[in-house]
Amino acid sequence: MVADANDPNLSELDLNHVPGGPETFELAAKFCYGMNFEITTTNVARLRCVAEYLEMTEDYREENLIARTETFLDEVVSPSLEKSVQVLSSCDALLPTAEEVGIPDKCIDAITRNACQEQLVSSLSRLDCDSGSLELKDRCLEWWVEDLSVLSIDFYRRVIMAMGHVGVHIDSIIASLMHYAQVSLKGIGKPQIWNPARSYPCKGEKGQRTIIETLVSLLPPEKSSSVPLNFLFGMLRIGIMVDATLACRLEIERRIAFRLEMVLLDDLLIPSVQTTGDSLFDVDTVKRILIHFLQRIDQEENEDCGYESEGIDSPSHGALLKVGRLIDTYLAEIAPDPYLSLDKFTAMISVLPDYARIIDDGLYRAIDVYLKAHPTLSEHEAKKLCKFIDCQKLSQEACNHAAQNERLPVQMTVRVLYFEQLCLKNALSGSCGDTFVSQKISSGLTSAAMSPRDTYASLRRENRELKLEISRMRVRLSDLEKEQVFMKQGMMDKTGHGKTFLTSLSRGIGRFGIFGNPSGEKHHKSGRKSRTSEGKTGRSRRYSLS
Repeated sequence: MVADANDPNLSELDLNHVPGGPETFELAAKFCYGMNFEITTTNVARLRCVAEYLEMTEDYREENLIARTETFLDEVVSPSLEKSVQVLSSCDALLPTAEEVGIPDKCIDAITRNACQEQLVSSLSRLDCDSGSLELKDRCLEWWVEDLSVLSIDFYRRVIMAMGHVGVHIDSIIASLMHYAQVSLKGIGKPQIWNPARSYPCKGEKGQRTIIETLVSLLPPEKSSSVPLNFLFGMLRIGIMVDATLACRLEIERRIAFRLEMVLLDDLLIPSVQTTGDSLFDVDTVKRILIHFLQRIDQEENEDCGYESEGIDSPSHGALLKVGRLIDTYLAEIAPDPYLSLDKFTAMISVLPDYARIIDDGLYRAIDVYLKAHPTLSEHEAKKLCKFIDCQKLSQEACNHAAQNERLPVQMTVRVLYFEQLCLKNALSGSCGDTFVSQKISSGLTSAAMSPRDTYASLRRENRELKLEISRMRVRLSDLEKEQVFMKQGMMDKTGHGKTFLTSLSRGIGRFGIFGNPSGEKHHKSGRKSRTSEGKTGRSRRYSLS
């Protein structure tokens, strides 16, 4: 170093550029003078780099410092996964010299090789874990998971990618990703939730953003793994808070949409970190997840060649109905939000297609809650909101509630009462289902000018509507059976004096008096005989209708 300086008056050397700093240079000097010191996993990387910097090769001395450190790396560090991780973590402060001498690559190869060896050795215990408890399974997956959490995100990414290439179990990789996220993202987000003054991520969150984006890029494909949904939602919440890239958030949303039918309501209640003030919840994120889910359902249906897989109990149909109920519950949960705008609420409703609901009770409840929480809505806005409700898809209980609901527009109440009495009349005459099916079949006739693709799409749409109508007819039949039980119970309790059973079917229908007695004036005569005949007439009418 003095010779390279070309300065005969040089009395002081600047060692700031020496890898490892003055302490490491001192160890190298002790080695030159034959002074004893111990090479450990904490200083071997620094010694190897400073030896490279000082050109301590075999040309100047046998078993020089480069050879001694290489031997230590090969014989002591490489056989141990734990020691390889320790050495690799110490390379962060030694870049780029550590990369030039190949220490990270050597450690990463040793980590992946040891992980595969431990995986083979523990295969028997893993089989035992498959039939054991959840706690035992967790212990079986924690062989090297905790060790990797000390690595920086760059080195960790390289290790996980190498493990994926050599065939380490995907479940173990997922467990490692979850543990690394738990350790590196610990404590983030809680102070910022529901903080309206927070409009941009702070300086400390930039590193968290890199960690989020890297971990998401390391997630295995959906078809080959099952990443826990609570982990995905946790990553999504943190990604939103630290302002991760749009591509990163869309990837998480797409993965959630792949199994949206398994999501719980609490998972969807994502707090909003925006300052626009149009909602306390992140409705836009949930809307995008729902759109991804519907695209997945359409893609699966397009890949099917026939109708065998589109039965009432088909997986895609069942998943769609589950998501429909989930979204209706979500709408009812966010409806009390005083900051939730009407446009955002209606946009969320309109995303879900009509064929995703057998009945509209959940949607009616959500709209009713919104009307109650937003009393300042105009009549026009209320009408616009209630147009999403199909009165023919409301259960008897919902119709009874809607008929007396003062928050609904008058036109909505009239529609409910009309369709309720019409469906009840058709059900009692046995023509409701046949009429609907004949209308669907006649409306489903395709034109000869339609292309085969359009014909198939039209037939699939009609098939879906017929399936949902069958499900709705089952619900209606169940309601009628319940009403029949109530009627028989009422006939056993009553003495024949009083109201007929029609008043118990629907409070709203009584306003129209469709089933009232047109010749009722003849029964107003006084006397025991007339009262007795009136009671018999009432009983005979009840038996005939039941």
